Amino acid sequence: LWLKVGWTAWVLVWVPVYWRHYGPANFLWFCDIGNFVLAAALWLESPLLFSWQAVSLLVVQVYWTLDLLGRLALGFHPFGGSEYMFDASVPLGVRLLSLFHAATPPLLVWALLRLGYDRRAWLAQTLTCWVVLPLSYLAGPALDVNWAWGMFDRPQAWLAPGMYLVFCLAAYPLLLYLPAHLGLRWLVPRLTARRGGSHEA
Repeated sequence: LWLKVGWTAWVLVWVPVYWRHYGPANFLWFCDIGNFVLAAALWLESPLLFSWQAVSLLVVQVYWTLDLLGRLALGFHPFGGSEYMFDASVPLGVRLLSLFHAATPPLLVWALLRLGYDRRAWLAQTLTCWVVLPLSYLAGPALDVNWAWGMFDRPQAWLAPGMYLVFCLAAYPLLLYLPAHLGLRWLVPRLTARRGGSHEA
């Protein structure tokens, strides 16, 4: 219960702060969508909702966390993507709220071990991607939401913008979501079996 109430209360604080600083289009980011879905997943204790967000976010959020830790430990970003966390023009409170990226992976792993992995997650996230990415593209290259215009907030020049969007619509499900889905489908049942359960939908 404390986790359900705590995450919901955090979302209620996070939304107006992000809305005021970044604007409504920022909530198209998959990681931001994930905060709402995870709030529902916690209250519903839904394996599908948790699995859906694990396919969407687990790899990316671990990547972001490692980049942040790399910057703290090494003085530079080993991968890129968390530079704004050290941008003094972004208010400190906003940057601290962005630490949800680091909190998401442990929450997802805990939930999957507790509830199991639902195999419908890859399809759910693929369909979400096919709706959200075109909307992200319409938000424009200045925002580059979900990198629909280019990686790391840098518009790419090797494809026409529309063709790059089509490339992303194919690449995200196949190169990002499918490996996560296959890995979780294989790993979660084995880990839960060791813990005395055998959850998989």
